[in-house]
Amino acid sequence: MATVIPIQRLPRNEGLPTTTSVLGSSSSSHTSVPQKKWSNWLPLCVGLVVVVEIAFLGRLDMAEKANLVNSWADSFYQFTKSSWSTPKVGIRSSGGDEVGLVVLSDEVDRKLVAGSCEEWLEKEDFVEYSRDFDKDPILVHGGEKEWKSCAVGCNFGVDSDKKPDAAFGTPQQAGTAGVLRSMESAQYYPENDIVMARRRGYDIIMTTSLSSDVPVGYFSWAEYDIMAPVQPKTENALAAAFISNCGARNFRLQALEVLEREKIKIDSFGSCHHNRDGNVDKVEALKRFKFSFAFENSNEEDYVTEKFFQSLVAGSVPVVIGAPNIQDFAPSPNSLLHIKELKDAKTVANTMKYLAANPSAYNESLRWKFEGPSDSFKALVDMAAVHSSCRLCIFLATRIRDREEQSPKFMKRPCKCTRGSETVYHVYVRERGRFQVESIFLRSSNLSLEAFESAVLSKFKSLKHVPIWKAERPQVLRGGDELKLYRVHPLGMTQRQALYTFRFKGDDDFRNHIESHPCAKFEAIFV
Repeated sequence: MATVIPIQRLPRNEGLPTTTSVLGSSSSSHTSVPQKKWSNWLPLCVGLVVVVEIAFLGRLDMAEKANLVNSWADSFYQFTKSSWSTPKVGIRSSGGDEVGLVVLSDEVDRKLVAGSCEEWLEKEDFVEYSRDFDKDPILVHGGEKEWKSCAVGCNFGVDSDKKPDAAFGTPQQAGTAGVLRSMESAQYYPENDIVMARRRGYDIIMTTSLSSDVPVGYFSWAEYDIMAPVQPKTENALAAAFISNCGARNFRLQALEVLEREKIKIDSFGSCHHNRDGNVDKVEALKRFKFSFAFENSNEEDYVTEKFFQSLVAGSVPVVIGAPNIQDFAPSPNSLLHIKELKDAKTVANTMKYLAANPSAYNESLRWKFEGPSDSFKALVDMAAVHSSCRLCIFLATRIRDREEQSPKFMKRPCKCTRGSETVYHVYVRERGRFQVESIFLRSSNLSLEAFESAVLSKFKSLKHVPIWKAERPQVLRGGDELKLYRVHPLGMTQRQALYTFRFKGDDDFRNHIESHPCAKFEAIFV
């Protein structure tokens, strides 16, 4: 039904004729004209209205003229502000004294709106969430609060007046998520396998797997002085071993025997193949050896324990048996040796002897100690700059808001604004480890990955953003004030996806994601 916005009452038979064509209307009660884009009709509409105003205002004094013009302008502004796509509008007479501007559609082109699409979207897309986590923090039953600060309100413990959002163990009461947290290998504790844990009813899984909901790895800047200086290698033995579980389910002891047969001299401080006093500071002892054996008790993806990270701290090249994807954890491509299978042990032994006999080649393995580790290594370890308990709360709060965003009040958000031939998309980005999101606007004329990444950097630079890892990293790795974007990925992905497996397949794939996910949310990883 057409809505008439009054312009001004005219004396009958004065000014406009009583029958006026309606722009873009196919109504049989009006003379039709070819439908055109509203923006093309705007000068004609405005000119027509101005003629009407001049004809009528000639009979009024100046004060009345000003008031009428202002009143009409306000009405026209409010009309155009009500929507943002292409309209059907016209001038018509009702057959009486009323002449009006006719809205024949609920859609209005944003060209008519004062201000930018960005300003309009900021206002229209804002919806108040029902829960304020500062006033009503996430509550987790069990465990302890183990962090200095958190990006979302978060409490651990028992509150008799409030049902917890999550609790460790399963099953839980309705509305309380069951959480599994463990740093043990799933090969020894099958319940830690993600699929198995889901079957047992756990809602949130926290394990060493980067595919779990909230990973709890052994790595962190705070615990390991990764950039500790390299010390002279003074031991006669080529490698050091600290192995005390002689019943491991992988081939690590057999590999140790192969290496010994290949004339690799080993000082073994553990109970397995013991030949040195084990009452020593492990890291300090490792610093004196060219190589150290980071032999895990199981070969499981992402299961990388302190054995590996202590070797990096010591500046002793780690020889690894364990995670098949250990290169994901390497500070540089040539910083470790990997015995993937038992048959590789002999080849690795030869490489160890070659490196030991060629200082320049050996020093290449430790070059990262002087130049800094790769961006991929920093991006991995930076994750632990936020304690896993805090990350659990961020995960819970994010999930609560994601569910609320499926409600009608959020589904009404426009999320995009068309202005002439161009559309502006409203998306949201936050840094990994933080909770609040920032608005980013993307234009259809340049909806590319490069433009998106540039917009993210520009936004966070304008905010003088300080990366969350800044205070955690060693001073030598903190860099200056410049931001460097390592990854930006859709919010809700696992860390394995975010760091290693997810990529948009080009600009078209990215465009499809933006167009099919209104008010899309992303997470940025800075290095």
